[in-house]
Amino acid sequence: MNVLQTILEALESLTSNKMRSGLTVLGIVIGVAAVIAMMAIGAGVQDSITGQIQGIGTNLIFISSGNQQADVRNPKPLTLADAEALADPLAAPSIAAVAPTLGGSMEVTVGGESSRISVTGVTPAYASVANETVTEGEFITEEYVLARSAVAVIGPDTAEKLLGRTEGVTGETVRIAGTPYRIIGVLKSKGGSGFGSQDDRILVPLTTAQSRLFQRTVRDSVDSIQAQAVDAESVSAATEEIAQILRTRHRTEVGLDDFTFFTQDAILSTAQSITGVLTLFLGGIAGISLLVGGIGIMNIMLVSVTERTREIGLRKAIGARKRDILVQFLTESILLSLLGGLIGILLAWGMATLVGAIAAASGTPINPQITLDAVLLATLFSMAVGLLFGIYPANRAAGLQPVEALRYE
Repeated sequence: MNVLQTILEALESLTSNKMRSGLTVLGIVIGVAAVIAMMAIGAGVQDSITGQIQGIGTNLIFISSGNQQADVRNPKPLTLADAEALADPLAAPSIAAVAPTLGGSMEVTVGGESSRISVTGVTPAYASVANETVTEGEFITEEYVLARSAVAVIGPDTAEKLLGRTEGVTGETVRIAGTPYRIIGVLKSKGGSGFGSQDDRILVPLTTAQSRLFQRTVRDSVDSIQAQAVDAESVSAATEEIAQILRTRHRTEVGLDDFTFFTQDAILSTAQSITGVLTLFLGGIAGISLLVGGIGIMNIMLVSVTERTREIGLRKAIGARKRDILVQFLTESILLSLLGGLIGILLAWGMATLVGAIAAASGTPINPQITLDAVLLATLFSMAVGLLFGIYPANRAAGLQPVEALRYE
């Protein structure tokens, strides 16, 4: 029996009961589509998260007060003077720019409508360190910082939420904690939504935030400092310089730092690791449905063996070998799973496209990506399921004795 003849006979057998074959294929379709779609969505989420992290800035080192890994007595907070010391090119030649920040959530009011929005005090250096640009107006300048001006640069989502538009808002006034602030610029969108969105925030001069909005126990203290290395290769040297300067200023010993710093690469690596595990988890959960589809194939093939017992006996009686019967039933189960896999790929593409469209409509930057690896993995796995779950029914059919099979009613 040649391969083509075996396939044609398998197709003839499967099409003889279209409803049953269709329902069996449906289980594999759902399984394959779920696996590919979940992996595509997971990949899209990973790209979205890493893209937003990269959008914060490049070659960044984030420094914050406190150190949970060290028991430090009388820890000192980070201050504006610390930031100025780190910005000294003689003490820290590997650092290109330093941007201290101070912030929190504040009540912002426009026209009687109030919203809770993230407000951050920054310096002019923040624009270059965090890759910030404005679509209209200007960013916070040194003059605004020195004068402790009541001015604000707002994100596009904030502008839409408070004023109902993202253009022509320069010169408008918003009230932060009851005090009027004049809008001097609108930030360029960085994407993202929900908690921590880079498009829903307000930036004010750091000195204004220190004197009017966020009172701290230590004068000139800041919440964090962002330092930008001169290039990617200098990040390691920059972290050493930061540690040395702060240890000297805070009079702490090695291993007893009262500050913590981490790099952007570390954040990216952690985010990619977490989203990678999430993608595999989603794929594994979806794979259960593919396993259920394989059980459906086994069930149908066992029913088929029972229904075709006399046919099997007749084939053996006229010379069919055990191997021929085995190959025949295995071919049928593999064809069922392969057909389901191909349809599942198309369904997964449709599901990924729909999720991407819904995400775009809701303002969430998720672009599901169907990779060749995911398609090949799901297709080969579906064929393996057909082969695995078809072996027992096929072997049972091949093991029937011709005389007993012909007597079967």
